[in-house]
Amino acid sequence: MEFNNSVHPTKEQMEGFLEGDTDTPIAMVNLLKFKEKAEYEDGRDSDLTGEEAYAIYGKEVLEHLKKVGGEWSFGGSISRLMLGEVEELWDKVAIARYPSRKAMLKMVTDPDYLESNKHRVAGLAGQLNIEVKE
Repeated sequence: MEFNNSVHPTKEQMEGFLEGDTDTPIAMVNLLKFKEKAEYEDGRDSDLTGEEAYAIYGKEVLEHLKKVGGEWSFGGSISRLMLGEVEELWDKVAIARYPSRKAMLKMVTDPDYLESNKHRVAGLAGQLNIEVKE
């Protein structure tokens, strides 16, 4: 199995997200890999680690989730691989629940969310988002 961490969805992934049933509740499983040092797109100097920058995003995203009826469900550090093989482990896992894809789309396009997202992008080397229908 091959995988590719990313910070933004591809055009095809976004098109697929917008197709079909957009009203069913979903959970989003996030496998997170952090940069050693946060790198902000605006070039600001930062002493934050990638994990510290992402933690700022994580704290702020709780309010963004509430605004669309979503919720943080679970999160934690990955300690080991129990089954299967990968070249390296992700650092953390986080699960968020949304009332629908429409709600998630509303959140990720909100200007307040986009302001918080700069910390996510600065901190992540990449991630996998796995949509799960409940």
